[in-house]
Amino acid sequence: MPEHSKSEAFFSEAKTLIPGGVNSPARAFGAVGGNPVFIDSGEGAYLVDVDGNRYLDYVQSWGPMILGYAHLKVTEAIQSTAAKGTSFGAPTPQENELAKTLIDLYPPIEKIRFVNSGTEAVMSAIRLARGYTGRDKIVKFIGNYHGHVDSLLVAAGSSAATLGVPNSPGVTSGAVQDTILLPYNDVQAIKDTFQKQGSEIAAVIVEPVAGNMGCVIGNSNFLYELRHLTQANDAVLIFDEVLSGCRAGKAGAGQRFSITPDITTLGKVIGGGLPVGAYGGKAEIMDNILPVGKVFQAGTLSGNPLAMAAGIATLQVLLEGSTFSLLERKCAMLAEGLEDEARNAGIPVYVEQIGSMMTLFFLSDEADRDDANKNRQGHISVNGAVVELTTATSSTGGCLSRKITDWDSVSRCNTERYAKYFWGMLERGFYFPCSQFEAFFMSVPITEKEIAATIEAAGEVFKTLK
Repeated sequence: MPEHSKSEAFFSEAKTLIPGGVNSPARAFGAVGGNPVFIDSGEGAYLVDVDGNRYLDYVQSWGPMILGYAHLKVTEAIQSTAAKGTSFGAPTPQENELAKTLIDLYPPIEKIRFVNSGTEAVMSAIRLARGYTGRDKIVKFIGNYHGHVDSLLVAAGSSAATLGVPNSPGVTSGAVQDTILLPYNDVQAIKDTFQKQGSEIAAVIVEPVAGNMGCVIGNSNFLYELRHLTQANDAVLIFDEVLSGCRAGKAGAGQRFSITPDITTLGKVIGGGLPVGAYGGKAEIMDNILPVGKVFQAGTLSGNPLAMAAGIATLQVLLEGSTFSLLERKCAMLAEGLEDEARNAGIPVYVEQIGSMMTLFFLSDEADRDDANKNRQGHISVNGAVVELTTATSSTGGCLSRKITDWDSVSRCNTERYAKYFWGMLERGFYFPCSQFEAFFMSVPITEKEIAATIEAAGEVFKTLK
């Protein structure tokens, strides 16, 4: 068993200084029990904790570290930029360079604005959509997480689901009164909503590949219907690609599915590990932002030189050769290997993978098999309003004939078994997401030999889970 005494000491101290001992709830290990390990350093594909334990990392700071840790070109770019000054509150050439790179990479983006986080990007995109359309209502989907924006922090998956807080205290009924909540991947629900309220809807925001209820891929019919209905009703379609950008494919899920959103939000990878977010889209829409238009958005550190330099260096490396296809091949190798080992051990799982992101879902046991293969109806309460849900299951995927398609199917996963699996892998030197509701990420420096070792270790752990 690895030694964690220094991590335990740091965590005990942190809890006296920081609420819960962490600065983001996803780090708290609340979904798997036990206490988090404190990290001392990272290099390439590996993390080293304060006790000297070394882990092959499949979390990558929740997505940004696609090139691994301390990549030479990225660190050199940060260091050389920092030597000139870390922030000026004035325009810099680096902002132009990263903007041009992203506009070239994402055809739907004609103009772009940089901010400091994915949450800030989404918040700004929502305000822009409302200002552009003159409407108030926003459609979001259950299990899609768009940061901790008040109007969108309802049925948001991720940390809220992990900690059993789907509706955060402090989010008022007024903040969400114009938020329409619908099941993910439900075509009929979105058709019905537009038929009844289409003239009131400013925007539909969606993760085309959800990453915060685990990796759940948007059905093509569902995504195409979103595009059709928003265009037909003069509403704005926002693709939240903070996670899936540069992960679902070279230019994210929009390009992969051949769907052109009106606004795309980005983050994570485009900052090379530094705080960054961005939102961009049609010039006609983007030119409604101050100082050209009247929609207000500002930020002292927006487009700061360090984040721009790290993002430029990261994208330069990623866009060389066949990096994206290699990442996808390695991620598929991991996904297939984990699924095979689980099946061999008789552990019911479903594995979803796209590009360089994936999730291993631990499904319900034999006793739930019949129920899992029936259509089910239920409801959730969102700030006092009852939202009806209808979900259907599929005959494909994993060890059970039930596919993961939405929050309802995700929420039935065996989180207790995932927790045991997490600790079994951590003890063997593999750092996986500390929640069933988070995605795995592949990075450039992870080798096929290391993936094979991961699969072998997983096979050992699966045998202990019966």
